[in-house]
Amino acid sequence: MSALSSDPQHPTAPLQPTASPTELQAEDLRFHVSLASDFHTTADLEPGHDFIGQERARAALELGLGIPSGGFNIFVSGLTGAEKLEALRGWVAHQAAQASTPGDWVYVHNFAHPDAPRAIYLASGRGCRLKHLMSELVKTLREELPKAFRQEAFDKEKTQLKDKYVAQAQALSAELDARAREKGFVIQVGPGGNLILIPIVNGHPLESPEEFAHLSDEQQQAIAANQRRMAEELAAFTSKQQEILRAMAEDVRQVEKRFGEALLTPLLAAISHEMDNPEIEEYLAEVKAHIIDNLDDFKEQERPGPPPPFFLPPSPQDPFLEYDVNVVVDNAHTNGAPVLVESSPTYLNLFGTIERVVDRSGRLVTNFTRIKSGSLLRAHGGYLIFSLEDALTEPAVWKTLKRTLKSSRIEMETYEPFALFATSGLKPEPVQIQVKVVVVGSPFLYHMLYAWDDEFREIFKVHADFRHTMELDAQHLLAYGQWVAQVCQQEGLPHFDRSAVERLVEFGARRAGDRQKVSAASAEITDLVREAAYWARKDNGHPVSARHVQQALDQRTFRANRVEEELREFITQGTILMDIDGRKVGQLNGLAVLQMGEHSFGRPSRVTASVAMGQAGIVNIERESRLSGSIHDKGLLILSGYLRNRYGQDQPLTLSASLCFEQSYAGIEGDSASSTELYALLSRLAELPVRQDLAVTGSVNQWGEVQAIGGVNEKIEGFFDVCRVQGLTGQQGVMIPASNVRNLILRADVIEAVAQGKFHIYPIRTIDEGIALLTGARAGTVAEEGTVNGLVSRRLRALATDLKAFGTGSEEASAKKPGNDEEKS
Repeated sequence: MSALSSDPQHPTAPLQPTASPTELQAEDLRFHVSLASDFHTTADLEPGHDFIGQERARAALELGLGIPSGGFNIFVSGLTGAEKLEALRGWVAHQAAQASTPGDWVYVHNFAHPDAPRAIYLASGRGCRLKHLMSELVKTLREELPKAFRQEAFDKEKTQLKDKYVAQAQALSAELDARAREKGFVIQVGPGGNLILIPIVNGHPLESPEEFAHLSDEQQQAIAANQRRMAEELAAFTSKQQEILRAMAEDVRQVEKRFGEALLTPLLAAISHEMDNPEIEEYLAEVKAHIIDNLDDFKEQERPGPPPPFFLPPSPQDPFLEYDVNVVVDNAHTNGAPVLVESSPTYLNLFGTIERVVDRSGRLVTNFTRIKSGSLLRAHGGYLIFSLEDALTEPAVWKTLKRTLKSSRIEMETYEPFALFATSGLKPEPVQIQVKVVVVGSPFLYHMLYAWDDEFREIFKVHADFRHTMELDAQHLLAYGQWVAQVCQQEGLPHFDRSAVERLVEFGARRAGDRQKVSAASAEITDLVREAAYWARKDNGHPVSARHVQQALDQRTFRANRVEEELREFITQGTILMDIDGRKVGQLNGLAVLQMGEHSFGRPSRVTASVAMGQAGIVNIERESRLSGSIHDKGLLILSGYLRNRYGQDQPLTLSASLCFEQSYAGIEGDSASSTELYALLSRLAELPVRQDLAVTGSVNQWGEVQAIGGVNEKIEGFFDVCRVQGLTGQQGVMIPASNVRNLILRADVIEAVAQGKFHIYPIRTIDEGIALLTGARAGTVAEEGTVNGLVSRRLRALATDLKAFGTGSEEASAKKPGNDEEKS
């Protein structure tokens, strides 16, 4: 090929042709997985266990679960899918199956301090048993105590006590009557039950005040004096009579207590023997004392009459509530250590609360039976799994969680996040817990908390980081088949044949973006298994074949690629300008990847460059319009560094250039287009047209080496689809970084087009290789005439010289103007 510079004042030597880089052949692009394991369908395989290929994460989990000391809680990152908590639970449960089963926690009434309920730890299954025994105890006492109080022996002893004290009262009354007669009085009982002294004159009691008035003054004074002395004796008599009544009541109570204790003691002894717990013995002793002191509660009560109209009686309080047992943790049906998954880690669900109810009077009331445990307490002696990202969004959870894990104890409180005043009234005894907390979150969350929260480092000392890919070896290939076997067995899906599993592995490699790795995201593979099984059932296919897996993938694309097809249609219609044949100066097709939900695709974009004399340097139009990200801006700065390294060693670089993604109205991020922009700039500087039938991707460093980028498969397929719709010419293709060859796992139609010579893929290592392919001329060096680099260097020198000449000419013209200071002088 020969071409001349467009500048007639600077003729150049004919361009030196160059050989094209070796393009990739179809055999280089084909990727097929062949399973070494001998099976026909996944029904022949044992179901796989979770976390295959996650040796580091498994080691971290085993360490965290194996160290009982505080602080060795586990932060798990990298798990994906809606079933991640359940998958983690299954693995932890397998490890916890051999552990001992923890006991139960109960709250009981504290008779010494009613506002501070007692927490008691019992053996597994004993909590509900104690609750049942105490309920039976109250039921038995309510039935048997009234019977005991009606027994003949009890009535006889009670009658004897009454007779004894009645005799004492009668003797005391006779003595008082005698003393009254000695003083000239007779004692009568008044209408109100009070005692009245009636004077006796001449052997007859005075019957009216008039008779008393007819007595002489001496007689009246004598009667008044004796009456005062008798009043004192009456008061003493009343006091002695009350003492007799109190003594009688106390003796009767002692009899009742003796009969009640005789009935109660063997019942409590049976409970104590069955529970065999020192704390229960202490509690039962308090129960015994309380029951003996409140035997009236167990007596038959008279039924109250109906309340007055429009009167709402207060809610009756259960007199036997104090003997109830609140079982807050029940491990009666737990085998091994408990493993709980808290899907909604709110404050109430994690730490529990003290419930309150509104009684008929509108008052908020509570008692120890309203204490509700949270999952942290229920997981005592075991493991608790939840999402830390969800927990951090809940009020008061993170602060309370840190305090609980550091102190290893839970303080039950009423949860009132929006109340001005706490009104619980109860302060239950704190509970000592031993629980291993396993939280799930993103790697970003882990590193952020580790950097900014010192307490986080103390309580989450183990980090289990699950990677997204694993090596493509025989073990992991078999793991895919075992995953499929597990899902098919658990969900009753048709089994997959060998070809279907191989297609799944190929999909996993495509998702990993590497020919030597596969995706470790079992949730994503599981979803594809379900979709392929759906299409197999619809096709009456059994087992599932590779055709059904491919149909599931095609249907995924069909459901999600509406935007992709519309963009291709805009390009075909000319709404979005793009050339896919011919040559142009300063214009090239770049490639980007768009992510639309679960679907990603490549989108070609026209990249243009313009160059002019000046000193503005390289202007990034995207950056000036605030449409570029920091990484894209860095790529442009690296591009400037490349120009200085290559062309600025023996001359100043003075130019004004601009680079633009045409018809781009959204943000641009990443440096994968930096090589494309550099090619367009070099084409404009050298005034050499570049091929429009090639699309370019790749980042570049300051030494001109083309570096790997992401989304290479989507970018190639995106440009291929545009060319396919408009018609393949046999010359079209894509230039990719050579280091991305290992990432190529392309669609079958792209590989077939390459095999037929209709499409081409060129691995590029340096900018010199790429510009030679695009222009058809040898890159050469800056000193070689007839090479691309020589033309670019000559143009840059010309720009610098012309700018200097322009500046000198401007100064001379300015000096010749009338009124110049030098001319005046």
